[in-house]
Amino acid sequence: MAEVQASARFRRLCNRFSAILGGTEHEITKGPVCFVSRNRRIRATILGKRTTSPLIRYQLFSFESLDSSGRALCLGETALFQSQVNQLLTNLRKNGIKVTAVHNHWLFENPRLMYIHWESIDDPIAFARKVKRSIAFLG
Repeated sequence: MAEVQASARFRRLCNRFSAILGGTEHEITKGPVCFVSRNRRIRATILGKRTTSPLIRYQLFSFESLDSSGRALCLGETALFQSQVNQLLTNLRKNGIKVTAVHNHWLFENPRLMYIHWESIDDPIAFARKVKRSIAFLG
């Protein structure tokens, strides 16, 4: 795969963004977009079968369109238990982050899993810190 063109500043920023969020993997994709992922430890079944698929336990974060003032389009998403939804909504909103979706992905899962998406125009490091605070209770 060809290396994506990104400035040294953008690469350093992506590394810091990932470190703050505890990313298990991060990459810079075309755009450039800094994309960070990590997996939660979730014990669940779907259709009565145990699953450890990354599809049910992911957390994803990104930033792109970095402007000269250091602000970017910052996005996030996480899997969580239904019982955790209201706390995360409250935490994100208290940190000035817009919640854009709350929904399920699966049927017949146990426990009930939900997925929340959020967005902000922000300094990526400030965004990462706000998100880290917001999701800390998820463990």
